[in-house]
Amino acid sequence: MTREEMLARLIAQADAQGGDLITLRAIVEEASELGAARVLERIGLYDPSAPDDIDELRELLSAWRDAKASAWKAAVEWLVRGVLALLLVGIAVRLGVGDMLS
Repeated sequence: MTREEMLARLIAQADAQGGDLITLRAIVEEASELGAARVLERIGLYDPSAPDDIDELRELLSAWRDAKASAWKAAVEWLVRGVLALLLVGIAVRLGVGDMLS
């Protein structure tokens, strides 16, 4: 029995006997699972290889985050080095190191 058939039978049962709590919960559960399956099918993740695809996407996202963090770290390191180099040049000019070398 497919999910669509099960949902149709539950709705018919609720219509015929009235909607008791157990029947309503079963209708909600079946409708939710049917909707989730439809969404997964529409986005292409309803085949047997879908778990592998999700794992690959997670690995790719993790690698992207690592690369982004490394790039920011490198940029900050170079910025600090540049500021320190300018500071040293400024100190050297202030102390007159250029005049001492001439």
